Amino acid sequence: MLELRNNERRRREAKRRFRENLPLLSLFVPVLLFYFIFKYVPMLGSVMAFKNYNFTDGILHSPWTGLGNFEVLFSNPQTLNIIRNTLVLSVLNIVIGFPIPILLAVLLNEVRKQWFKKWVQTLVYLPHFFSWVIVGGIVVTMFAEQNGIINALLERLTGKTFSFLYNETSWISIFLGSGIWKEAGFSTIIFLAAITGINPSLYEAASMDGASKWRQIIHITLPGISATIVLLLILQMGNVMSVGFDPVYVLQNSGVYNVSEVISTYIYKVGIQGGQFSLTSAMGLFESVVGFVLVFSANLVARRFGRGLW
Repeated sequence: MLELRNNERRRREAKRRFRENLPLLSLFVPVLLFYFIFKYVPMLGSVMAFKNYNFTDGILHSPWTGLGNFEVLFSNPQTLNIIRNTLVLSVLNIVIGFPIPILLAVLLNEVRKQWFKKWVQTLVYLPHFFSWVIVGGIVVTMFAEQNGIINALLERLTGKTFSFLYNETSWISIFLGSGIWKEAGFSTIIFLAAITGINPSLYEAASMDGASKWRQIIHITLPGISATIVLLLILQMGNVMSVGFDPVYVLQNSGVYNVSEVISTYIYKVGIQGGQFSLTSAMGLFESVVGFVLVFSANLVARRFGRGLW
């Protein structure tokens, strides 16, 4: 009898809380609609990867081809090169670009002059708001062989110029550097916010024990933001097969096609411009499946250290 009364009391309490929070829950409805309409509904279009799609028959009535699109896709030597380029650029971006915002956040946290800290935060965060068209224009202005600022200085010093944007090695370096310059500030803000959540008494106790700044960073700061680091790293792993269309397309040219053609640019050129929608749908589905496996695997590894997302 007492258990029934407790269950009834809990149900009434749950209904009361639901009514009280109904205005807040209603604010969540547009978010649900956005993800449902623009994220989940388009997944139905993945069926084109298994069909010979044409505009006349539409998605539902186009003839089935089974795994035919995948066979055509992976029998093309160009496909393996595209996947390789995507993986190389993504892995380099993670290995080189991911630690930099952490380093910036740790360094800014040690700055005691607030005016200097605010100026640096503004300067590193500002490029995040630039479109890749603007960033591409800045890169071309700096590294162009004919009128670029860097080559103008090289010509004065050595009498020679260098094709930065047409050399494969230098193009990869410029691509990675421009991406880090543009997005490092945004991630730095996230890590700085995580650092502010660390209890200041830990630093005080470590200082009283004679710990240097380096030891405080190693034993307090980094462990304190480890959950945020793991979270962003897992999310980054989901984008390993998706370098991004804008940065590659803006900086790409025919001279570095062998290292710059990635999945996103291939889908645009072959799918949208070439009209081979089924073939590029197969490529897109492959990209999504690999991304899902990588996120799931990264979370599985993180769970072993008590940092998993689910």
